[in-house]
Formats: sequence, C-alpha cells, structure tokens
Amino acid sequence: FLSFSSLFLVKSTCLVRPVAPTRIPGRYLAHQKGLPPLPVPPLKQTLARYLLALEPITSEEELENTRQIVEEFSKPGGAGERLQASLERRAKKTENWLSDWWLKTAYLDYRLPVVISSSPGVVLPKQDYHDRQGQLRFAAKLISGVLNFKTMIDHETIPVQYMNGKPLCMNQFYQVLSSCRIPGSKRDSVVNYSKTKKPTHITVVHNFQFFELDVYNSNGSPLTVDQIYIQLEKIWNSSLQTNKEPIGILTTGHRNTWAKAYNTLTKDKVNKESVKRIQRSIFTVCLDAPVPKVSDELYLSHVAGQMLHGGGSRWNSGNRWFDKTLQFIIGEDGSCGLVYEHSPAEGPPIVTMLDHVVEYCKTSEMVRSPMIPLSMPEKLRFNITPEIKMDIEKAKQHLNMMVRDMDIKCFTFQRFGKNFPKSQNISPDAFIQIALQLAYYRIYSQVCSTYESASLRMFHFGRTDTIRSASVSSSAFVQAMDDTQHQVETLLRAAVEGHKAYTNMAINGQAIDRHLLGLKLLAIEDLVRVPEIFMDTSYAIAFHFNLSTSQVPAKTNCLMCFGPTVPDGYGVCYNPLEQHINFSVSAFNSCAETNAAKLAHYLESALVDMRDLLLQTPKAKL
Repeated sequence: FLSFSSLFLVKSTCLVRPVAPTRIPGRYLAHQKGLPPLPVPPLKQTLARYLLALEPITSEEELENTRQIVEEFSKPGGAGERLQASLERRAKKTENWLSDWWLKTAYLDYRLPVVISSSPGVVLPKQDYHDRQGQLRFAAKLISGVLNFKTMIDHETIPVQYMNGKPLCMNQFYQVLSSCRIPGSKRDSVVNYSKTKKPTHITVVHNFQFFELDVYNSNGSPLTVDQIYIQLEKIWNSSLQTNKEPIGILTTGHRNTWAKAYNTLTKDKVNKESVKRIQRSIFTVCLDAPVPKVSDELYLSHVAGQMLHGGGSRWNSGNRWFDKTLQFIIGEDGSCGLVYEHSPAEGPPIVTMLDHVVEYCKTSEMVRSPMIPLSMPEKLRFNITPEIKMDIEKAKQHLNMMVRDMDIKCFTFQRFGKNFPKSQNISPDAFIQIALQLAYYRIYSQVCSTYESASLRMFHFGRTDTIRSASVSSSAFVQAMDDTQHQVETLLRAAVEGHKAYTNMAINGQAIDRHLLGLKLLAIEDLVRVPEIFMDTSYAIAFHFNLSTSQVPAKTNCLMCFGPTVPDGYGVCYNPLEQHINFSVSAFNSCAETNAAKLAHYLESALVDMRDLLLQTPKAKL
C-alpha cells in the first residue's frame, strides 16, 4: 500500500542546519576540550563588588557592619585566603569547579516540588486546529521535528553556538533527551540513558494513561509523520476511559514525599518496569484533555498555567511525569508548549530546539512512502494498592493548593520591541531590566535584590551566574525618575551602561554569586565554624531575590514562565522580539504584598515612560 506522508525539508532560515550530512564521531569531545575552564575570580575583587551590590538593598547600619565582617574575612592568612586557596586547588583538579556543586545545591538537593518552584514552562504559538484530529496531526509533526533535531545530536552535527565571537559549551544539548530525574530521600539523581544503549521510544500520555511508542523502524530510520499519527490514533482509542488513577500526579509532590511514594510504587515489579520505561524514553508527549475556555485577555496566562502545572487534579496535572526532562504538551484547542525539568539544562538550548521544531512543523511537503504494518504501542500498566491510592490523593490535595496559590500574568507588550532600545544604542536586555527596577520601586518605594540569569557557556560545562540588576546606578535612576529636578535621562543611560558592564563581567566568569557560593560550600566542608560573612544579615538579604528574572530570547513567538524563588517574590521571564516583547510575571496569592497583574501593569508603564524620556532628549552614543 502507498500513502501520503509528510516530509520536512531543511530549507528554512529558522531551521538549525547540520554542519555535515553524516555522522562526525568525536566532534563533541574535541569541541569541549577546546573550551577554557571556569576561572576563580580574585578574592578582593569579589568582596569589593559584593559590598557595592549591597549598597542599594541594605541599610547604612547593616552595610557598615558587613564592611567590618568583610575586612575580617579578607585579612592576610585569614579564612578568606584559606578558602580561596582551597577553591583554586579544586579548580585545577576538576573540569569545572562549580558544575557539580551547582547541580546538587540548585537542583538535586532542593526538596520543594519541581512543579512551579523549579521547572519552567514554555508557551508556543497557538496552532490552527480545534479538534482531536488536528491535535494528533500536530503532535505527529512535533514528534518528527524533535527526532530530526535528535539526529543532529546523535551525529554530533549540531552547529556550535557562539557569543561575542567565542564558542559556547554544547554539553546541555546532549543532556536533555533520554534523561530523567529520579527522587531520593535526601538527594535526587539525574540519569541519562542516551549514554549507553540509545532508547528508541517516547512516552505518550492521554487520559492519565502512559504508552510506550517506538518511533524508529527496525532499520533505524524514524517513523514518518503519517506513521506516528496512526500510532497516536491507536493510543487515543485505547485510552478513552477517564476513570484511571492519575499516577503521574505523584511526581508533583515535595521531593521527600515523592521519594517515599516512589519506593512504595516501585516495590511492585510491574510498576517498577513501567516507571523505568518512562524514565528511559527519549521524551514525553502529553495529549491533554480540553480545558474551560477563557477570554482572549486571559488566554496566554491560562495556557502558561497548563504548561507549568497542568491546571490541577481536575484537569491535566495527572497527565504528566514531571521528573522527565522534556515534556511536550499539546491541547485539543490548539494550545501547545513544553515543561522541562531544569537540572540538565537552562532555557536557551531548549528554546533552540523549540525554534527548530516549530519551524519544522511549518515546512512540510507531501511525498509518497510505503506503509509498513506497525505493532500496537504498549500500554504501561500500574497496580494501584490502597497505599498508592492514598499517596495519589495526598498529592492531589497538595498540588491543588499549589495551583490555587499560583498567580500568573502573561502578556504581550505591543508598544515596541527590542528595535526601540537598539535605535537608542541601548542593550534591550538592560533596558528591560532597568524598567523592572523602576516598576518594582514605584510599587514598593524601595529597591530589592534582583537575580538575572547569566550564561557561563563560554566555559567547559558552564551553567549560570547572576547578573545583579539592582545596582547603585539603577537605584539612582529609579529614585530620580519621578523627580523633575534631576537629569534623569543621563541617569537612565548610566544605569543601562552599568547593567551591560555587569552582564559582560558575569558571562566572562567574574561575577560574585557563584564565587561566594563556592567559598561557602568549602567552608561548610572544611572548617569547624562557618565564617561570619555567610551568616550575616546582609548575606541573607543579598540572596533573597524578590525579583527572579530571565531573558530567554527565541526566534519563535513563544514565552517561558516560571514561579518565584521566594514566598514574597516574583518570577519574571521575557522574550524580546523586534516589534513586541512577551512577558510572564508570577507571584504567590498567599503573599498579600505581591500581585502579578500589578507588577505587569507597572512594568508596561515603566517601559513606556523610559521610551518617552529617551525620545524627548537628544540621542547620545554610549
């Protein structure tokens, strides 16, 4: 029999182009070996910059006390020098002195649920379908697109990325497929199955039921889009019952609670084998049930919630396995996106893959291909004991509380995009970050500790450091902005220039946050008494990020979203495009002082006011 099948040709400028048509064994390792190691910044430099970072966010009394503590810490032969020497020795012995520590402290030791607290969601552009057939057809295309990207990873032909003319570490691309987080009683672990025998199946979830779908033919070629579509139809028809226990909701729990439930669940051999197949799969596809319709104004925020947490136990939260690194989510109404477990990678590699996949789905051509009979995708079985049933009910209750507490506002800022700040010789990221500082100050009449993610991928196994957006110069600007007595435009340009300088410092491995973390972790490991600098009130203030932010630029008109990192804080993510900017703002309803829609409103006003300020004054070159 002959049938029409969709074949996607690599011909669009937005598609990632492989550097060679065939496998290049050893290319990845050769590239990685050529990257420089992460440096250890000079101790005096970090301590001076630490005190400078404290100026706008601490009182004069607190700052003066901290100056004395820092002076004591940095004395010749003191704790600071000993820890610095120890850190420098560690740097010489390891491929990256930070990466293992960061993986453990930021992710695997973190005991709060990965849902909302850690795992980001991504909202992709709404697709033009409104029924089950359209949902399955798009899912088939998306699966094919990810497999196309996977071929470049497997063949080591994915193009090396560059920043400021320097090659970036590509390791994260090799960590996100066929990987999964596994709960532990004290510390989780991450397993990547692509390093041994490469898995050939994905997991598909529908109506809380999990299926193993083999996506490769016996000759090693991936299934065509039509073949995948036929297999998805089989899965749909085999999972029409909705009265199944939502086993996946267990993955939403506090990590200690989930670890205990995990041990109970996997005592049964059938359950253990089903869980192992989910963990080993290349990625997961969640075919979501319809959700209540909302107004156009609320649509983006509503879909962001579906991506972040699934909407609660009544809706799609049980249609997930949140420990899986990549979960593509496809709704019946055209909504689609992704949620990813954060420990193996940051946003940019994920977005590079999504840009490719979204473009791949647009560029189909119909070709004839022979249809080979395919075996039925295997349903993964779970034996639900009364104890497991109780664990599921507890997970439902806890998750529903988290969902109710999540306050999220997503919007598209339409007045201008990154084109405007660029026309003023200003970095778009710096412009947006200073607008955030202004918005926060106008609400709270104070400056707060602000985290912006900075990539360390110029270095071998580099992850992130912190760009501290709250600075002496940004504080001077926001306090003067609504006071006509000051030369505000000059202060604005000084603030954005200061942010740009800190950004360059951070991406070159000279920021303060990870250096201080390394010294602190060594102190905990090596010394009887942790130095006072790490027990100081100012240190607690500095690392209590009321604004946790990230720029995740994409070619696709998409938006990443995540929860706040502190109970009284905000999570802000943005994608600046040429003519508009996509924003997500999150907060917790349980905090009376925070409100996502309010910060979003003030942020829009701040962006417009800063634009107007620059337009009413002569343009100056920085």
